[in-house]
Amino acid sequence: MFDSPSLPPALVRSAREAAGDPEAALRLAPDVAEALGRPGGGNTRHLWRGLAELGAIDLTVARTLEPDLDARAILDQAGSFVGDPEAEIPGQPRDVGLVPEDAGGARTWGVYAAESPDHRLEANQADDGRWRITGHKPWCSLAGSVSNALVTAWTSTTARRLFAVDLASSRVRAGEDRWVARGLSRLRTSSLEFDAAPAAPVGDDEWYFTRSGFAFGGIGVAAVWWGAACKLAAQLESSCRSRTPDQIAQFHLGQCSLALEAAQSVLADAAHRADALDLAVGSTAEGSEAAWATALRVRGSVHRACEVVLTAVGHTLGPGPLTQDDEYARRVADLQIYLQQYKPERDVAALGQSILDDPSTFGGLP
Repeated sequence: MFDSPSLPPALVRSAREAAGDPEAALRLAPDVAEALGRPGGGNTRHLWRGLAELGAIDLTVARTLEPDLDARAILDQAGSFVGDPEAEIPGQPRDVGLVPEDAGGARTWGVYAAESPDHRLEANQADDGRWRITGHKPWCSLAGSVSNALVTAWTSTTARRLFAVDLASSRVRAGEDRWVARGLSRLRTSSLEFDAAPAAPVGDDEWYFTRSGFAFGGIGVAAVWWGAACKLAAQLESSCRSRTPDQIAQFHLGQCSLALEAAQSVLADAAHRADALDLAVGSTAEGSEAAWATALRVRGSVHRACEVVLTAVGHTLGPGPLTQDDEYARRVADLQIYLQQYKPERDVAALGQSILDDPSTFGGLP
């Protein structure tokens, strides 16, 4: 996708060894965070290239590490530094003992912002300024494995805020949700129940959703999808080279090239746009609408490319590798379920609405 590899060879080897194992992947989190850095400031291309490389290696590893990288970027943008257990979010009181003092950079993170139509996670501030959260949070991937999480909670009937929590707290309990997924099968997702759990606020009400970094942070997932799709397309190319391909195989290989090259272009353009913005505190107004339109466009383009690739490899390679090649079969199943977190019709409709609201977000010629 970009100029040169982002992951050092030692980390590539470690990621391959961790394939299919989220616990092993989490042990790589501090080193991966150091190698890839944060979005913005000229580093976005490097970060997304690294995420694509992880996606090409193994989707369990990439799906485990992507939210950890996102959480670290969010905390940086809010002014809190993950590596310093004594750091405070400017202007906000911090619960003593919220994050283990000996954890430092070894902490691992989830980001849980999904909402349930039937339950709410609510945050309340005591007279001493400290916050506690109570209620139900759905769709918390690896909640039993990561040490900490950033979660959204309602501070009023109309406003939400982001909070950092220690998942080892006795006031946090994982639900007993069923997880029968065939793809990403070891990336167990459950609900969390909070009972007046201590929480440290990250930004003001709605800051998490309105900053420019929210939109561009969501593109990291698309970079992972793209990397996995490239690996599948490479297997199709290898198959075509190992025999004399017919026109059907050539057609599908060409389809993969068209789709992946187009997705690569929008990813590269989005990286340039992210690096031109200030993603940190204070960037909530400038460029946030345009950033969101860019994110919708990129995620939609990459999602479509991945579906083209999945169809192409399925039609051309047939059932053989799905039944005889463990790595290929796992990558197909993992990518299929990973793509389901994107709602194409809803998001593309939102893109259309953003164009009607602001024609400058259309992305074409004026």
